[in-house]
Amino acid sequence: MKITTLETFCTQDVGFVRLTTEDGQQGWGQVSTYNADITAQVLHRQIAPWALGRDTDDLEALVTEIPEREHKFPGSYLRRALAGLDTAVWDWRGKRAGLPVTSLLGGSPGPIRAYGSSMVRDITPKDEATRLARLRDSHGFDAFKFRIGKECGHDADEWPGRTDAIVPTVRRAVGDDVALLVDANSCYSPARAIEVARMLEQHGIEHFEEPCPYWRIEDTKTVTDALDLDVTGGEQDCDLQHWTRMIAMRAVDVIQPDILYVGGMLRALRVAQMGADAGLPCTPHCANLSMVTLFTMHLLRALPNAGKYLEFSIEGDDVYPWQRDLFVSCPYTIEDGQARVTDAPGWGVDIHPDWLARATYQVSALP
Repeated sequence: MKITTLETFCTQDVGFVRLTTEDGQQGWGQVSTYNADITAQVLHRQIAPWALGRDTDDLEALVTEIPEREHKFPGSYLRRALAGLDTAVWDWRGKRAGLPVTSLLGGSPGPIRAYGSSMVRDITPKDEATRLARLRDSHGFDAFKFRIGKECGHDADEWPGRTDAIVPTVRRAVGDDVALLVDANSCYSPARAIEVARMLEQHGIEHFEEPCPYWRIEDTKTVTDALDLDVTGGEQDCDLQHWTRMIAMRAVDVIQPDILYVGGMLRALRVAQMGADAGLPCTPHCANLSMVTLFTMHLLRALPNAGKYLEFSIEGDDVYPWQRDLFVSCPYTIEDGQARVTDAPGWGVDIHPDWLARATYQVSALP
């Protein structure tokens, strides 16, 4: 069915895409969060001209053709915009077939083990430990991730001693039966990352995310080769050739593509398959409660090499006020540490009309 209209509804933080075909049927998708208003401009300028008039069955071709048509723009924004087209087509396809997207991907319904993911560093070790223990008791989480080091920190801590304090403090608070993961957000040199990791291993941390600057994959591999705990990464990477190299050299133990950063479901599936071929599990990155977490729930249920967990942000409106009132009703719940997602057709979600009315609107359409 021919694509006739691509509309965007955006704020600076989040942007949704509505695709319409010649029969009037619609699908909802999302461009990547953060500077979504810029990404929407890219969608209308560099994605829509190649997509309008094409068939929804052409998506597999379009995700290859569009980066080639726009080959002078190999960076992140083009892929973040391409994700809006891709995810809207998947919603359209699911509604057309009367099936959830995961079923179209070969997945099956069912709960997914989730880890509660902390997104903040400006929290004391004691306060972080207290809230994680509270979430363990109230929502049944049996796994958590929290932040160590300083973001792109050149071996510095968020404040002196925070990392050395937070790891044992959280472990004592949640107990030995809870899996713990940490994220360094590109903080460390290889030598310092290995030094920190020895302390992590002593406290049973099983997942060390982005220990070195993510663009220095040789440094990350040095850390991976030195450690027994899993080194993970890849959330920022949108170039499939880079993914090919990173996986071939086994720079990480667990791959973490982000569906919206990498360019949509199809490109995320390609990365996951590369990982599966290499024997690497895939635990996608999804660090906020926009549609990206919903997309990831559908994807994980279809991956043969799905990792142990779904990342689930524990931050509310106080940290991400733009998350407020995005949807008519939330399409998923967390019960006993398990994510349960609706199996309504497509993504099974409706964007709240009041939010849409406040957003900046743009449209690209066939003449």
